[in-house]
Amino acid sequence: MLQNYIKIKNARQNNLKGFDVNIPLNQITVITGVSGSGKSSLAFDTLYAEGQRRYIETFSPYARQFMERMDKPKVERIEGVPPAIAIEQGNPVKTSRSTVGTITELTDFTKLLFARIGELFCSGCSRKVIRDNPETILAALQKEHPSSRMILAFPYPKGDFDPEIIKQEIVRQGFYRVLEGDRIGDINEPGLNLAYTSIVVDRFALSSTEKTRIIDSIEQGLRFGQGKLLIHIPGQKTLHFSSHLHCPYCDLFYKDPVPNLFSFNSPLGACPTCRGFGRNIGVDLDQVIPNQALSLEQGAIRPWSQDRGEYVDLLDFCRRQHIPTKIPFKNLNPSQKESIIEGTKDFYGVRGFFNRLESKSYKMHIRVFLSRYRGYFTCPVCQGTRLKPESLLYKIKGYDIAK
Repeated sequence: MLQNYIKIKNARQNNLKGFDVNIPLNQITVITGVSGSGKSSLAFDTLYAEGQRRYIETFSPYARQFMERMDKPKVERIEGVPPAIAIEQGNPVKTSRSTVGTITELTDFTKLLFARIGELFCSGCSRKVIRDNPETILAALQKEHPSSRMILAFPYPKGDFDPEIIKQEIVRQGFYRVLEGDRIGDINEPGLNLAYTSIVVDRFALSSTEKTRIIDSIEQGLRFGQGKLLIHIPGQKTLHFSSHLHCPYCDLFYKDPVPNLFSFNSPLGACPTCRGFGRNIGVDLDQVIPNQALSLEQGAIRPWSQDRGEYVDLLDFCRRQHIPTKIPFKNLNPSQKESIIEGTKDFYGVRGFFNRLESKSYKMHIRVFLSRYRGYFTCPVCQGTRLKPESLLYKIKGYDIAK
C-alpha cells in the first residue's frame, strides 16, 4: 500500500543528530527553528539530495555524466520520497511588479508551459479553438455523426469584389451548386443572393463513402475556403471548421501564443489599463467622505470646506435638485449620492473635481493635495490578474495562468 507521507529515519546530516520525522505528501510543510537547528540540512542536504539522487539514477550512464551530482545524505532510511526540485535563495532585483513567481523564476517556466500546451477558448462562444485539418475533421464527424448524410461546403468569398467576377471564377473552378439554409440550389439561379450562401463541394453519407473521397473533399473545401469549411447536416445543424487559429462560429482570429503573452512584465501580456501592476491609483471615497454621519452643510465632503467655491456650488446644486443638505450623508438615497459623487450635466461632482485637479498636477501643492485622497484599487479590467484578457483565454485542464 502506498503511504501518504515521506518517512525519514535517523537523519545525521550536519547538525541533525539521529532525527526521525514523517512529512505528509501533497501538502505544504514549513520547516522552522532557531539558527543552526538543522533546517537546511533536513530540507536541502537530506530530503532534496535523496530525491534528486534517486531521480538522476533513472537516467542512462551517458546522460548522468552531464548532470550535477549530490552526495548521498547521511541517513539510515528514507521512504516515499518523490523526485524533487529546489528553489535556491538568491538576491534578485525586486520591483513593484515582483511576485514569488518572478523572484523564484517559476513564472518563466509557467508562461513557457502555457505557450506550448495551453488550450485556446474563444472569447465569444467559449468553444475550444484548434487548427483543424482533414484528419481531425473526419475524426470529429465519425465520432459525433457516424451515420448522417452531409453537405460539405465553403463560405462564399467575402470582400469588395465584383460579385459577377467572383461567380465566374467559382464556376470556372467547377462549382455549380450553392447551399442556402437547408436548400441546395444552382449558382446561376435568378435572384440568388450569393453573399448569403455557401459553395457546395460534395455531398455524401459518412457511413457508405470511401474515406479517401471525404479527405479529398475536405482538403478541397479548406483550400478554396481559405482555411474555412462548413459541413451541413440537413435537418440538424451546421458544423464549422477552420485550419487557422480562428473561431469559425464567431469569425474571430487569434495570434499564435508566445511566452511573453503570459507575462505581466511584457507589453504583449500586461493589462493596458494597469500596465501589469494589477492595481490603479484613484480617488478614495473613504478619504473624501470619512464620516458619513455628517450632513453636507456640516462638511461631509472633506476636501470642500466652507470657504471653497465647490462648497457653494454643491449647495446650489442640491437646492435645484431638492437634495436635503441637513441630514447625514448616509441617509441620502443612492441616486442622490451618485449625483453628488459622479456629477451630472450641470454639476461636476466629486469625480469631476478631482479630474480637473489631475490636469493641474504639474503644480506641487496640487500633487500634495491629491495625495491625501488617493488610494489603490483593483484594476477593473483585469480584476487584479495583471494580464490582458487574451492571455486568460488559454487554459490547461480548465485553469488559466492567473488561477
